[in-house]
Amino acid sequence: MRAKEEYAIVLDFLKNGYPEDSRPLHQKEPVVQALGRDHFTLFELVPKPDIALKAHDEVYIGEGERDQIAWIRGILPNEKLTQTAKSELKFIIESLVDKREEKFVNFFNYSGPISLRAHTLELLPGIGKRHAKELLEEREVRPFVSFEDIKTRVSSVSNPKKLVIQRIMDELEEKDRFKLFVRV
Repeated sequence: MRAKEEYAIVLDFLKNGYPEDSRPLHQKEPVVQALGRDHFTLFELVPKPDIALKAHDEVYIGEGERDQIAWIRGILPNEKLTQTAKSELKFIIESLVDKREEKFVNFFNYSGPISLRAHTLELLPGIGKRHAKELLEEREVRPFVSFEDIKTRVSSVSNPKKLVIQRIMDELEEKDRFKLFVRV
């Protein structure tokens, strides 16, 4: 089932549409490149007339009346992101991870095995079998409460927030078939 996004964060606003669009200026429509707030889905949106948006603005894209977005053109492939959108992407993901730290800490607390030989934690960049084993042992003692708690209790994981952000970036670039945080 497709994950529904209610809100998206603006990565880039192209008032005159894409530069490579060969149509005359009066036929081009403005485009918003955005990242879904909950499932990290990349969207191509069309704003309502006379709406100007900037990077980091939050827009409603759910069902019902939208105040700034006319319609959702579709899912945006990563390779179609503008340079501005690419440069803003990591900052916006970091901000979203900060705001929902508990969700990502719970990933460390409740993730399970993928197969008999591999654990979901091993999908995080830099986490191998030894680090995953340390995390599993430590979460059995008591659940983690924050990224700082993970960092303190498991010395081999120096920056769990950075691992989560990098994993989200890797999933958006489709570097792995497994999806932990990005939903389409």
